Amino acid sequence: MSLIVCLLVFLCCDLNSGQPENDIQSEPVCHDSCFLQKELAAMKEKMEAMETMLKNSEPRLTSCESQILELKNQASMNVMFSAAVGGTGSTGPFNTDTTLIHGKVITNIGGAYSPFTGVFTAPVAGVYYFSIFYHAGGDHEGKLHLYKNDQLIIMTHDQISHSDGADNGGNAVFLQLQRGDQVFVQLAANSHVWGNGQHTTFNGFLVSQM
Repeated sequence: MSLIVCLLVFLCCDLNSGQPENDIQSEPVCHDSCFLQKELAAMKEKMEAMETMLKNSEPRLTSCESQILELKNQASMNVMFSAAVGGTGSTGPFNTDTTLIHGKVITNIGGAYSPFTGVFTAPVAGVYYFSIFYHAGGDHEGKLHLYKNDQLIIMTHDQISHSDGADNGGNAVFLQLQRGDQVFVQLAANSHVWGNGQHTTFNGFLVSQM
């Protein structure tokens, strides 16, 4: 752009140098060339302004692309798990409420359930479905609590009984969770469940994102 302006100035001066001195004194100098210089200068300013706008818009475009990619990933996310309490006999009783570790993973699509802590952590906001089932003998209570963070949501419970050899129980719930919310099962104090043969399970899946 600067080269064009310089050439026009040179042309203007060259044209003026070829005119008689009396003509230079009598008429305005280089009207057309000066007009073109102003037009080119204005165009240059507009182009510089456009370049600045484009540079400023690059971070916004990058942010939009990241948001679109995140939405696509969320739209294709599948979350579901089933896990059972392992072992060769009963788990519990314990003196205090204890998080029940369902360490035998059957399904864990999305990897949101940890078989090491027994905790499910919501990867996205949405509505989830959870269910708990247990099998236990009658010598101790069978009592499970399902928590969302520190809030007791549902439970299943059977009293001590010597008239039957085994008890079964279960419960289920739909929960609206935010990303990072945790859901887990606690075995109530002085109660027990049977782990052998996948009798006692913890299950959940994402129903709908929000």
